[in-house]
Amino acid sequence: MVEQRNWAGNYTYSTSNWHFPERMEQVQQLVASSKHLKVVGSRHSFNGIADSSTMMISLQHLNNIVQLDHERKLVTVEAGVKYSDLCLYLAKEGYGLKNLASLPHISIAGACATATHGSGNDNSCLATAVQEMDVITAEGDLVSFSREHNPEEFDGVVVNLGGLGVVTRLTLDIVPAFDIQQFVYENVPLTEYKEHFNDIYSSAYSVSSFTDWRNETMNQVWLKHYVMDDQPVNMEPTFFGAPLATKNLHPVGMGAENCTEQLGKSGPWFDRLPHFRIGFTPSAGEELQSEYMIPRVHGYEALCALNEIREQMAPALLISEVRTIAKDDLWMSPFYKQDSVGFHFTWKRDWALVETILPVIEKQLAPFNPRPHWGKLFTMSPKDVQSRYEKLSDFQQLLHHYDSKGKFRNRFIESYLL
Repeated sequence: MVEQRNWAGNYTYSTSNWHFPERMEQVQQLVASSKHLKVVGSRHSFNGIADSSTMMISLQHLNNIVQLDHERKLVTVEAGVKYSDLCLYLAKEGYGLKNLASLPHISIAGACATATHGSGNDNSCLATAVQEMDVITAEGDLVSFSREHNPEEFDGVVVNLGGLGVVTRLTLDIVPAFDIQQFVYENVPLTEYKEHFNDIYSSAYSVSSFTDWRNETMNQVWLKHYVMDDQPVNMEPTFFGAPLATKNLHPVGMGAENCTEQLGKSGPWFDRLPHFRIGFTPSAGEELQSEYMIPRVHGYEALCALNEIREQMAPALLISEVRTIAKDDLWMSPFYKQDSVGFHFTWKRDWALVETILPVIEKQLAPFNPRPHWGKLFTMSPKDVQSRYEKLSDFQQLLHHYDSKGKFRNRFIESYLL
């Protein structure tokens, strides 16, 4: 079989023994008969978190939307469903999701397992929408988890990092469909964040600041405004000293055809909350990604710390994005009990160079106890990563309970979790 790679093409999986089941029973048989395996969704992780040297299962064919519960405002999907597919389905039914990641072409199960997020002071990571989960555990048994029926354990299983078993179904909270207006301002001075960090990030439903770190400026600030009662928002011509953009923009400066509509044109939630359109399917992205989360109260201090090394970062960068995320109660979430700010880096695909820069970034952010995104690239030691998670020992017990022989463990899980 041809070697298998992740979405970005930077990671080659360690085995050619791949399976693409089309029925749940096939998954159970594969799990029960194997000694070691891992599962992938849309292959959007940049590291080895979902790798196995023995056997890989792809859930891409388990992509049905199972049920829409109008009364309870819930939707149930198979684990291979991508947000892009669910968005279009929900929109036709008059519903929405509270938030989305910047790219909608990612699997729901994978995004929730790694605490992937969007932006917004009051928007938690995507995993907080999960109300129920079905998991095939190490013996091939199908186990159901519910926030309603076992809430304490549930907070441990949602962000499971692939270590618990094979997630086969998820039930998510939904909300009535809503519209968003998106505005972009250009070149907000970094100095404005000193006194107005909270003002900037509370100024819209979702806010993203983009910089290439070539000067002390945020190249673009994207404001996504919730449209209340069909009353559009009228924006000022300037935003903390920055002018309103007069044309659609791309964060990296290329053509904006694949970006969601800006210029304040009101549109549906699914076509504004992400930065990129659902109709645009990314090819193997020529990029690498890293992200670090710190307590939001240290947002401006961290910006200043990174500004001190911008000349080292800039040559390797495509773009950097700064977002805020609301705290949650999920044990292995980087936002556990912590309103956060995320510093995201989209790098040129040059690992030899990026690998020398990440330790410098991590050193600059060290005073703020950064938590790396589980599915992206970082060089922090396992000891440092583990020290950030006060519920780690409880999560370890959960893994041992449901996978006592380590069927779903790999090098990443052994290093960073056990």
